[in-house]
Amino acid sequence: MEAGERPDDDAADVGPLGASIRAIEQAAGSLATASVARMDEVLPWFRELPADQRAWVMLVAQAGVRSLVEWLRRREGDDGGPQAVSDEVFEAAPRALARSINLQQTVQLVKITIEVAEEQVPHLAAAGEEAAIQDAILRFSREIAFAAARVYARAAETRGAWDTRLQALLVDALLRGDSSDVVASRAAALGWGDASPVAVAVGRSPGGEATMVLHTVYRTARRIGVDILGGVHGDRLVVVLAGAPDPLAATRQLLVGFGDGPVVVGPAVPSLDEATESARAALAGYRAAPAWPAAPRPVSAGDLLPERALAGDAEARRILRQDVYGVLVRAGGELLDTLDAFFTAGSVLESAARALFVHPNTVRYRLRRIGEVTGFTPLVARDAFTLRIALTVGRLDPSAVPPAPPTGG
Repeated sequence: MEAGERPDDDAADVGPLGASIRAIEQAAGSLATASVARMDEVLPWFRELPADQRAWVMLVAQAGVRSLVEWLRRREGDDGGPQAVSDEVFEAAPRALARSINLQQTVQLVKITIEVAEEQVPHLAAAGEEAAIQDAILRFSREIAFAAARVYARAAETRGAWDTRLQALLVDALLRGDSSDVVASRAAALGWGDASPVAVAVGRSPGGEATMVLHTVYRTARRIGVDILGGVHGDRLVVVLAGAPDPLAATRQLLVGFGDGPVVVGPAVPSLDEATESARAALAGYRAAPAWPAAPRPVSAGDLLPERALAGDAEARRILRQDVYGVLVRAGGELLDTLDAFFTAGSVLESAARALFVHPNTVRYRLRRIGEVTGFTPLVARDAFTLRIALTVGRLDPSAVPPAPPTGG
C-alpha cells in the first residue's frame, strides 16, 4: 500500500478497526524491514552480530508485527479486558538467540520496532482511527516487553538448573576421584576460571531445593570475592572455593549457607586438577568430625588427623606415620624417648625429667624441639592427642616409616 492510501471497505468485517488492522497486516514485511534497518543505523552492537543472528531478529520483528495484528483483533476479548501477548512471538528465533542478545538489548530492539510502527500509523490507520491505533500500539509494546521478560526468565531458570546439574556432576567427580581430564572438561563447560588456590569444604546441607541452597552460598561468595562451585549430595553440601588466600577464613564467611553440624575444609591445592585430594580429606574429616565435639566451625581437615586415622582414613594414617612419627624417628632417639616419658608421666614435665635422669629444662627444650619438627606441641592438649595417635599408628606399621639417615663419618 502506498503512503497516504487508505484501506478500502473490504475489511469492514474485521471489527471497529478492521481497515487499519488489514493495512498493518499487509505492511508487516515492510515494517519489519524498516525496523531492522533502523536497528542497524542506531545500535552499534547490532551491526556486529553475525548474519544468521541478524536474520533471526528479522524473523522476530515479522512475528512481532503479526502478533500485533492478532492482538488488535482480539484486544477487547470476550470479557472486554486487556489481552496478554503470547510468548510465541519469540518462537520464530532459536533459543540460542537469548544467549547472544541479553534482555536489555531485546528491549532496545522492541523499542525501535514500536517506534517504526508508530511513525507509520498516519499512513496505515484509517481516517479517524489514528489515535486508537497509536494507543493500542503503546499498550502492545508493554505486553511484548512482558513477554520478552518471561522468555528470558525461563531461559535463565533453565540455564540455572542446567548449571546446577553440571556443578553437581563436577563435585561428584571430585568426590569419586575421577581423572583430571573428566574434572577439567566439566569445569570448562561451566566456564570455571580455576583461580588459585583451590580447596573443598564439606558440611551439612540446610535442606530444601538444591538451587536455593546454592544460591545462598553464591550470593555470599560474590560479596567476599571468591569463586565457587557447589553441589548438594544427599544431606551434604560440598563447595569448591578458588582464589581465596585463606580457604578456612573464606569458608567461615560462607557458613550461612550450611546447615547445622561440622564444616570441614580440605587442604589448599594449586588447581582444580588436584582438588580431588582436598575433597577426599574434607570428606574424611566430615565423617570423623563427630568424634571431636569441641571442634571449631569450620575446621581444617588437617586438624582432624587423629579422628580420621581412627575412622580408617588411610591418608590420615600415612601422614601421621610418615610426617609425624617418621620425623621423630629420623630426628634421633632422644626426642622419641622424651615424648614417651612425658606421656608416661601424665604430661608432668618434672616427672618426665626424673625418669630420664635429665634436668627439667632439658625436657622442656626437647618438647619445644618436638613442636618445631612435627608442628605439634606436646604441652598443648589437642596436639598431645595427635602425637599419641601418631606414635600408635607409626609403631603398628614401623616398616612403612623411612629409616633414619646414617650418622657419623
